[in-house]
Amino acid sequence: MPSRRAFAGLLTVSAGLAALTACTPQDGAPSPAAASMPAQTDVAAPAPASSAAAATPTPSATAEPTAATSPGPAPSSTIKTQHSLTDPTSPWVIVNKHRPLNPQDFVPADLVQPAIRLAVSGEAALLNSTTAAAAERMFGAAASEGVIMTLASGYRSYTTQVSTYNGYVASTGQAAADRASARPGHSEHQTGWSFDIGDGGGACSFQPCFAEQPAAVWAKANARKFGFVVRYPWMFHDTTGYFYESWHLRYIGVDAAVDMATRGITTLEEYFGLEAAPDYL
Repeated sequence: MPSRRAFAGLLTVSAGLAALTACTPQDGAPSPAAASMPAQTDVAAPAPASSAAAATPTPSATAEPTAATSPGPAPSSTIKTQHSLTDPTSPWVIVNKHRPLNPQDFVPADLVQPAIRLAVSGEAALLNSTTAAAAERMFGAAASEGVIMTLASGYRSYTTQVSTYNGYVASTGQAAADRASARPGHSEHQTGWSFDIGDGGGACSFQPCFAEQPAAVWAKANARKFGFVVRYPWMFHDTTGYFYESWHLRYIGVDAAVDMATRGITTLEEYFGLEAAPDYL
């Protein structure tokens, strides 16, 4: 499979919504994805040539939630240890369509290749050291329960994102590119704190049906125990800027991830008291 993830784009779901996704593959332009399966996610997939696919509805979702606005303290303020929301070396850094990385060409100083099953090579097989260690624990726990995960896309450099995004612009135009690929400097993959997972069986990689594969089901139920959240949850694209991506996990630490789940909060924007970022400013 290709070395990179995030294949997103426009996919018409049953409600008539256009689906978009946050991450894009390292090489090439967008590619069409299956549109008939339930639940899907945001981070990765091969990119052949036309427009990419993204999210489809899940049986459990009935109405689209709206981003919560809380005038009071952010829910995250109750966690004992606090971290920066702007420093790219922080596990709480928030990167979205309103919040680019600073500096935009940031490179993690501690990139390592985790000792887990890889479906990619090169820079895409790297994570920062904290995320890598947590991923090793999570993959090991999943394997002990008979669920095999693969690393389908990890770190993505600024240079790679430039070439990926420009490929989408050249193929589909900027408006469509912004629905399919993060602009350079706006991708979580560049931080080393996030990655895409694949299923050991190889089914439905970066497609809506991945949400039903064992790896995605297990991660949704257990990833928080290892400090990870599903960064782009179902039906919160008006908050996160991207449609559901069951394969895109983001490390924020065990305390915060468990606290989010306990409170029933699904987006980092709400948890950290930030505005919704559906589109670029």
